[in-house]
Amino acid sequence: MTFESRGTAESTLAGPVPDTLPELWGAHQGDPTHDAEVTRHLDNVLPALESLRSQSHRLSGWGTELAARLLSGQRLLAAGNGGSAAEAQHLTAELVGRFDDERAPFSAISLHAESSAVTALSNDYGYEEVFARQVRAHGRAGDVLMLLSTSGRSPNLLKAVRAARDRGIVTWALTGPGPNPLAEACHQAVTVDAIAANAQEGHLIAIHAVCRALDAEIVRRTGTQLGGQP
Repeated sequence: MTFESRGTAESTLAGPVPDTLPELWGAHQGDPTHDAEVTRHLDNVLPALESLRSQSHRLSGWGTELAARLLSGQRLLAAGNGGSAAEAQHLTAELVGRFDDERAPFSAISLHAESSAVTALSNDYGYEEVFARQVRAHGRAGDVLMLLSTSGRSPNLLKAVRAARDRGIVTWALTGPGPNPLAEACHQAVTVDAIAANAQEGHLIAIHAVCRALDAEIVRRTGTQLGGQP
């Protein structure tokens, strides 16, 4: 990730700010629309989807088990870094809010989303401890911890797994290609066999699939249909 100065006196960037774009971003010969690059990216979604289809039974099982635990008063904790943090927060929003149809809200917390806690813990204990300490604070036996990572190697997620398992918390991982340390450390994992960007897109599809199974299990267990969308 790069940062650009706008010429303010407060700029801390070393050296002068260039007036022109670097050569890497300059004009190039060839297709000015970059259709080939976009098509290649979209084609690379297909391996991610096929990987998820081969693990559909596990996604269904997660939704079914999560419904049972949430209906029993347990909660979901979720965490990730960067784009995976956004995907984890998408999942908790679906549970606290709703997926397709109206239903009761469930307890789901994105551990990276509370900025004051995250920055305090990072400052005092180091970023590797930022999720583990929150797991020890919020997690209870029988809860579920969902961890998302395209690499499956983030130290802060691995430490969160250890904290969760010490407390009887069920751990699930959504990762990129396996095997990887996070998938192996968790009780169960869905590994998306695709390059990082497409694996992360696959994680959103997986989250929605879990929510679909969860809502269906809620209907089965409660014997009532969920309400329609407002």
